[in-house]
Amino acid sequence: MPIPDLRLNNKVAIVTGGSRGIGRAIALQFAEAGAKVVVASRNLADLEKVSDEIRALGGEAMVVQANIALKPDVDAMVAKTVERFGRVDILVNNAAINVMRPLLDLREDGWDKVMNVSLKGYFLCTQAAARLMVDQKSGNIISIVSDAAVKAAPALGVYGIAKAGVVMMTKIFAVDLAPHNIRVNAIGPGMVKTGFSQPMWGNPDVRKMIEASIPLRRIAEPEEIASVALFLASDAASYITGETVFADGGTLA
Repeated sequence: MPIPDLRLNNKVAIVTGGSRGIGRAIALQFAEAGAKVVVASRNLADLEKVSDEIRALGGEAMVVQANIALKPDVDAMVAKTVERFGRVDILVNNAAINVMRPLLDLREDGWDKVMNVSLKGYFLCTQAAARLMVDQKSGNIISIVSDAAVKAAPALGVYGIAKAGVVMMTKIFAVDLAPHNIRVNAIGPGMVKTGFSQPMWGNPDVRKMIEASIPLRRIAEPEEIASVALFLASDAASYITGETVFADGGTLA
């Protein structure tokens, strides 16, 4: 039996939150692996930069400005992808926000803001893409969660709750969609060196404490999480569904 590779030749992938951080790294790695990549977020200028990077690699990209908390935006994102490329093979749910407040001090609008993007948005995107994938009789959905989904973390209360919801949603969609040859998985990073987490690791003293709590003694680079996404998106992971892979340097161990 031939060794499976990580190529995504001619696959069409949507990456939400694709303008920066982990999303940008995933979009670039998917493009290098041969995928046609649709990068989506609310920041059009940053999306154009990522699209230019993909084209510089010889890849094919399209940008879609979208707020995944809004169903019309999500439906338009999928429709524009089909109009341009004819199908959707891979969806990466990555867009997320956080409000750094203890739950006791969190206002209702802060709860709603995080849940609307980091949980509801993932549901809307997964549902819209999966309906198309059912007709195609194939597909692959990957959601970026966090080790905060299973381990309480300071200032990540509502974010962790939302991500825990995505972990369960991943399992349910995986079971529901398996008969249609659609795989659904999640990736749970620990601390990653991105602008999203910069308020924490940007403080030298806090960074030392964070690194000391990680068995590998360092914070991950976005490309290291992107590599896990590439594996799950490829045929090398053809028998994996309903799982959350925690790429956290051993933190949960």
